[in-house]
Amino acid sequence: MTHNVAIIGSGPAGYTAALYTARAGLNPIIFEGMQPGGQLTITTEVENYPGFPAGVEGPELMEKFKAQCARFGMEFVEFNPVKRIDTSKRPYVIEGEMGGTWEAHSIIIATGASARLLGHEKETGLMGYGLSACATCDGAFFKDKEVVVVGAGDTAMEEATFLTRFATKVTVVHRRDVFRASKVMHDRAKADPKIEWKLFRQVTDFMTGEDKKINAVLLEDPRDGSTEEFACGGVFVAIGHTPNTGFLGDDFKKDDVGYLLLEDGTKTGVDGIFAAGDVSDAKYRQAITAAGAGCAAALDAQHWLQAEGLG
Repeated sequence: MTHNVAIIGSGPAGYTAALYTARAGLNPIIFEGMQPGGQLTITTEVENYPGFPAGVEGPELMEKFKAQCARFGMEFVEFNPVKRIDTSKRPYVIEGEMGGTWEAHSIIIATGASARLLGHEKETGLMGYGLSACATCDGAFFKDKEVVVVGAGDTAMEEATFLTRFATKVTVVHRRDVFRASKVMHDRAKADPKIEWKLFRQVTDFMTGEDKKINAVLLEDPRDGSTEEFACGGVFVAIGHTPNTGFLGDDFKKDDVGYLLLEDGTKTGVDGIFAAGDVSDAKYRQAITAAGAGCAAALDAQHWLQAEGLG
C-alpha cells in the first residue's frame, strides 16, 4: 500500500502534520520512533502552550495530540524508528530499523532535535525535577531560586541572562576559562550582577532532597580532581542540541550541526519531502512553533500532492 503522506516523528510538529493531513483525507502514516511524543514526554509541567490556563503535564499534552490524530484514522507505527529513506525511486521507500518497508508519495520529516546532556546516569530521571535543557520552557519554575547553568557558548550565555528574570542568582559553570560564546554575548553576561562564575569546574554528580528535586551539585576541578558541593535550586544544561537527521542521506541539505536547511517555507529541496519543527529550527525550539511548522508542512504537502495529481 502506498500512502500519500508519511510523517516521520511524533512531537508537536509531527502530530500536528498528522492531524492536518488526516483531516484532509490524505491517508497518512506516522512513524512515532522510540519516544512517541518527543521531548515533551520528559517534561513535567508546560505552562506556555495556549489553551491550558492551569498548565498541562508534557506527557498528557502529547497524549491529547495523539488522541486527536487517532480520531481521524491515522495509522501509527510505534517503536520502529526510520532507518533510511530511499529517494532514488518513486514512490519513496521508508525502511524501519526494526524491519519493514513502506511507500509514500510525500514525506514530512519532524524528528526533532535532542538536547546534549552531560552524560551522567542520573540526568534522564532528573528532567523536570530541577534539571532542564531549556530556560525559555522552564525558567519561570525557578523563581526566587539560585540556579546553575552549564555551558560556554552563546546558548549558555543566553540561558543565563534569561534566567536572571526569575532566579535570585545564576552561576555559570565551565570546565575551562576560555569561552566559545561571542564576545558580545559573553560581555553581556559578565556585566549582569546576578550572574556569577565557577570556572575550572565540571558537574560530576547531582544531589536531591526529600522531594526528589535537585538541591546541590558536586563540582570537580579538572586540574587537580578536587571537589566541592555547591547548593542550588536547579541546573540548566546549555551545551547545545543535536538535530535527529543522522538517518538522512546527502541529498538533504544540512548546516554544519546537522539541521535541515529549508527552501520556500518547509521544502527540503528533495521533491515532495518537507520538514517541520526542531529538526530544522535551531532558533526557537518551542512546542508552539513546532506545531505551527507542522501545520505549514502539512499544507505544503497537500498542495504538492494536488499539483502532482496524487491527492
